[in-house]
Amino acid sequence: MAIPTVDPALVTDLVARTLAEDVGTGDVTTAATVPPGTMAMARVRQKAPGVIYGLAGAREAFRQTDPAATFTALVQEGEWRQDGPVFEVHGDAAALLAAERTALNLLGRLSGIATLSARYVQAVQGTGATILDTRKTTPGLRLLEKAAVAAGGAANHRIGLYDAVLIKENHAALAGGVGAAVAAARAHAPGLLIEAEVRDLAEVDEALAAGAPRLLLDNMSVEQLRAAVAHVAGRAETEASGGVSLDSVREIAQTGVQFISVGALTHSAPALDLSLILTPEKDTPS
Repeated sequence: MAIPTVDPALVTDLVARTLAEDVGTGDVTTAATVPPGTMAMARVRQKAPGVIYGLAGAREAFRQTDPAATFTALVQEGEWRQDGPVFEVHGDAAALLAAERTALNLLGRLSGIATLSARYVQAVQGTGATILDTRKTTPGLRLLEKAAVAAGGAANHRIGLYDAVLIKENHAALAGGVGAAVAAARAHAPGLLIEAEVRDLAEVDEALAAGAPRLLLDNMSVEQLRAAVAHVAGRAETEASGGVSLDSVREIAQTGVQFISVGALTHSAPALDLSLILTPEKDTPS
């Protein structure tokens, strides 16, 4: 799965705001304990199995606190690994310490999403089902979090409200039913993916009759999913949603659905365990 390109300006702005939040008027601990001019090398290590993603944000954090710092990546993003060094950076010690938490927060958060995505992908391997993300993302971090999903091997659903049509029960109720909503969407947005949420076989038939190319089978049991897939019989793509976990996802995939959307990829992924060790360098003043 190709990792989407994230605008560097977005990363620059995000890191600047995050550093401002953390550093504020200055790092008083470092100012009190670290002699000015001290140089150091910081090495970040991955301490648990997973997928690294988010090096651009980490690199930018150190660049903003010390433009002369040198950053060396020691891992390929998007690859599963057990543990080991992730990157090292050489620069002003006070600057490295100021950037540490911003760098690790971003890298740990995004690597956690990539890691959970990879676990879901591994769980459905061989079934033909594709794992999708949702819009349940951290405000302001959506593009980075969706890139992290792709780094883990899963796929991105729509980015926002503007690039695909997803008719849910509230839309259907306001439009006069699933079929009416699908027909209106096809007329309004003919160039976009149109997907309709359906809760039973009657709504499946209504959506199919209106020409929906993809059906969101919402909160159905495994037995209901299997019956719905058989009923659709290839007339539309099918996506399972609701109540999906690592324990249940393979059984869901084996019902024959083509897609499984998992909000947990972004709203519940634990951060990947990382640590930073800083070592003074020889040209440090006494």
